[in-house]
Amino acid sequence: MRVHIQNPPGDDPFAITPADWAAARARHAPGRLDLSIDTGGADAEILIAPPGVLARMLPLAMPRLRLIFLTAAGPDRLMPFTWLPDGVLLVNNRGVHGRKVGEYILMALLMLANAMPAYAADQRAERWQPRYTPSLRGRRVTIIGTGDLGSGGARQARHLGMRVTGINTTGAAHPDFDRVLPVSALDTVLPDSEFLVLACPLTPATRNLLHADRLARLPHSAGLVNVGRGALWDQAALCDRLTAGQLGGAVADVFDPEPIPPGDRLWATPNLVITPHVAADDPSSYNADSLDLFFTNLAAWRTGARPPNLVDLARGY
Repeated sequence: MRVHIQNPPGDDPFAITPADWAAARARHAPGRLDLSIDTGGADAEILIAPPGVLARMLPLAMPRLRLIFLTAAGPDRLMPFTWLPDGVLLVNNRGVHGRKVGEYILMALLMLANAMPAYAADQRAERWQPRYTPSLRGRRVTIIGTGDLGSGGARQARHLGMRVTGINTTGAAHPDFDRVLPVSALDTVLPDSEFLVLACPLTPATRNLLHADRLARLPHSAGLVNVGRGALWDQAALCDRLTAGQLGGAVADVFDPEPIPPGDRLWATPNLVITPHVAADDPSSYNADSLDLFFTNLAAWRTGARPPNLVDLARGY
């Protein structure tokens, strides 16, 4: 069986190297697999690539292809999936991001709780303005998305003694959350949410989920965190409310579009901390964890079982 890995161009820190592949093979002993990296691959039966790289390869000229493994969890930039050849399975690396993104969410909650976005603005303005803030213990955080990202954040928030509500499609319970409600109940919990974290996939159902009317339901002191996708919320409405002092602050790692264009109002919006889509990726373990997931899914597929990371094309994740 032939596997082809197509990495991003240039000196990308997450390019999969022959050493990465050899180490993963040694851990899993999958039997014979022929490999090509970055060149060749037209006769491969398995393709490993990030979504952005795969998007640039479309339409695929790989007639023997049977399985695609994405080195990312979110396939939203590949939707709709009409390009996917019949019979080819699409698998992602859901499960490698939770630990790192949980730490990022913890950092963001602590920054917001201690008014660090406002202090950053004070520092630039040479303004001495003390602000006295309460502990996070006992405070309420709502996390939209109870998958790998959201549960990673929930675990960290509960370590601090926060009361954590999860929002998912059905309201199915999750052990990392104090309670879980269906997305249909979102409007009822926003007024009591001292902090709100967006950690769900971007799909047709979640695009603009946090629209202007829902932003207006939040307390004026609320802190927001977005580690999902920029199109999950109304960026313009967010900027409006932050500028008007109608939100406590926001920390965002994802935007629409990316990179943020020069001169965009996001750069100058007060009480907004921007990071350039780095929250979930740990360079010390990302490739190893992704390849471990690949071999786990490969083993299931070879036996005729459903790969555990199979993307549900109808749901978009």
